[in-house]
Amino acid sequence: MEGRAVRLMVNPGTRQPMRHVREAHFVVGQGVEGNKNFGSGHRTHRQVLLIDEETLDAVGMQPGVVKENITTSGLDLSSLRPGDVIELGTEVRLQITEPCEPCSRLDEIRDGLQAELAGRRGMLATIITSGIVSTEDRIRVSEPEGLPSE
Repeated sequence: MEGRAVRLMVNPGTRQPMRHVREAHFVVGQGVEGNKNFGSGHRTHRQVLLIDEETLDAVGMQPGVVKENITTSGLDLSSLRPGDVIELGTEVRLQITEPCEPCSRLDEIRDGLQAELAGRRGMLATIITSGIVSTEDRIRVSEPEGLPSE
């Protein structure tokens, strides 16, 4: 299964708008450079959030509004399971940890958005191989590995 990264975003701080970047540095054990929790070791199973543009289109949201780091296209994120590995570009590998449950803050963006995204908010992942990802990089699902420990 293949897709592509159509948008990359970093979260500079709590309740701040996401910042679009053309490329992002993903670092094992640290997260995405430029994210508010980069290097803190905080919630390592939630280092990266991926959502597909098809879901965003269905709920009328632009990339970054629901706080994802990677907006994908052509990749069925709902078919991924914890332990699945995805390769981004030529360097970065992520391991899916769990589906992202929509939180109540989504209703601050638009009333009812939390319910609209139930079961389709995207997938959370941890970084298992560091490197640079660029907008339009290929995303490919590869063989699963054991889940990393925190």
